[in-house]
Amino acid sequence: MTTQCRALWLVGEGRAEMKAEPLPAAGDGGDVTVESRFGAISRGTEALVAAGRVPEAEADRMRAPLQEGDFPFPVKYGYATVGRVTDGPEALQGRDVFSLHPHQDLFRVSADMAIPLPEGVPPERAVLGANMETALNVVWDAGIAPGDRVAVIGGGLVGALVATLAARIPASETVLVDVNPDRAAIAAALGCGFALPDAAPCGCDIVINASASEEGLATAIAAAGFEARIVELSWYGDRSVTVPLGGAFHSQRLSIVGSQVGSIPPGRRARWDNRRRLETALRLLADPRLDALISGETRFADLPQHYAAILSDPGTLCHRIRYD
Repeated sequence: MTTQCRALWLVGEGRAEMKAEPLPAAGDGGDVTVESRFGAISRGTEALVAAGRVPEAEADRMRAPLQEGDFPFPVKYGYATVGRVTDGPEALQGRDVFSLHPHQDLFRVSADMAIPLPEGVPPERAVLGANMETALNVVWDAGIAPGDRVAVIGGGLVGALVATLAARIPASETVLVDVNPDRAAIAAALGCGFALPDAAPCGCDIVINASASEEGLATAIAAAGFEARIVELSWYGDRSVTVPLGGAFHSQRLSIVGSQVGSIPPGRRARWDNRRRLETALRLLADPRLDALISGETRFADLPQHYAAILSDPGTLCHRIRYD
């Protein structure tokens, strides 16, 4: 008898539907069956996908690792699911694992796509794994060193995680900059400073723009010191943005570099692969302070009716999905 599962599909602009579908047959013994426990919505990327705004030229590069369907629609998207292995290799049976799988209540993947949770990382927090992996890649791209003055523009989920990692670097001074004054409490909980854009620090060694806005990029450029590096983390989809290259941009000899989790930075590529990076990101989640980044929770069965509202809410950081 065929086993059925339920998955969330984006079927049109801003429209999500729950669909029942057969679970693929098990492979040659190298697959695991995972019963989902928790998931997470990555608001920034999923909002662009749900709006049908993935540029055609970027469609292949923007595919989630285990995505089904093609952009724009219908597409099964997402990349943060934590579940328990119910069938597979003996070493994994009964273990909680993280997988870069779309929103689905039961799934099969190859065993190498099911990463066991490290000790001290509860499944409820492990849903941050994919976003922490992105933040780790940003810190590598930025080259933050001990003692650096760092500004992170944009206090969304990934921006907050970047600020958390930067603040852990010895003697660094990290300030999270956001238009929402309520993010000050989150910054304090994560161990970094906070400023509104008009009070953003200046003369910084490293600036990361995670705001996904032209205004945030302008703030990042203004915050950069002489010959500083600005890391542009925002993904704008099919939107064109204006970059303020006048004023002191050239006399300050500023550099703007792009960062995207799809590629490991060149300086580490010879020794690191995606699995090692993700395992490291999961270990970095052994920090109870990160629970402050969970901004809400929805039962999986109720997700279609709430999905659009979750994506449109600017207060959303990590919105957790509970499977029950």
